[in-house]
Amino acid sequence: MKNSRLSLRMSSRRLNKLRQYAAIKDKTVTQIVEDWVDRLPNTENDNQGAIPTSSSTDG
Repeated sequence: MKNSRLSLRMSSRRLNKLRQYAAIKDKTVTQIVEDWVDRLPNTENDNQGAIPTSSSTDG
């Protein structure tokens, strides 16, 4: 499996809250985020990896 990096911005308060939660669960922050992502519903999409766009058929 190829690992990718995710970078995001959040307040120090939220980051500390996330770190504390991970420590209580005896997991890394990465493991917590991966668990949350894994709980997301699967989407059926023919263009996997594609960014959804809206199309207009007004004519």
